[in-house]
Amino acid sequence: MNNNLGKYIKEKRHGMGLSLREFGKRCDLSHTHVDSLEKGYDYRTKKPVNITNETFQKLAKGLGVNESFLVDLSLNKDTENTEQPKRKSVKIPVLGVIAAGVPIEAVEDIIDYEEITEELAARGEYFALRIQGDSMEPRIKEGDVVIVRRQPDVESGDVAVVYVNGYNATVKKITKHEEGISLIPFNTAYSPKFFTYKEMAELPIIIHGKVVELRGKF
Repeated sequence: MNNNLGKYIKEKRHGMGLSLREFGKRCDLSHTHVDSLEKGYDYRTKKPVNITNETFQKLAKGLGVNESFLVDLSLNKDTENTEQPKRKSVKIPVLGVIAAGVPIEAVEDIIDYEEITEELAARGEYFALRIQGDSMEPRIKEGDVVIVRRQPDVESGDVAVVYVNGYNATVKKITKHEEGISLIPFNTAYSPKFFTYKEMAELPIIIHGKVVELRGKF
């Protein structure tokens, strides 16, 4: 299989904000098969993946494109003039500036707009925030915009928007412990901050959403 198809699948999956497992469920395929499709080979045998007509049908349905378009990609054909359904986008507001260093007061003014796919928008309520500070470098830099899905909790290891003292907003990786949570910066020049569940209730510390996409800015 030509890797053009694998690159396309991976790019669109990331655009939807889906993990391998989530995208596999969307397409009724195993996450290991999706991983092999993206790589272009079976990681166990190192041989090219054979794609059945049924797999093309499932991928086309999950991606919202024509099956023939995916077949042409796999054959390395020119797809520039291949007719595809036009994808609609949804605008979401960029809500002020959010600190990625020392938390600052979150500004709720709409300063800009970002676009996300309809598929992503259908999965929840989203907003965008612009990063200020360097505590999340090198992965997230000052001026970058993060796309956030509103939700009151996240899994341990997720990057989240957290309100400290109820109104100061920061972006940090969340690590959960039996007795509390840690807010962890990517930049090793900054130290993680640990809060017990009692402190979270008293301060309070509130998880406001999960970062699902990063959009770097020049």
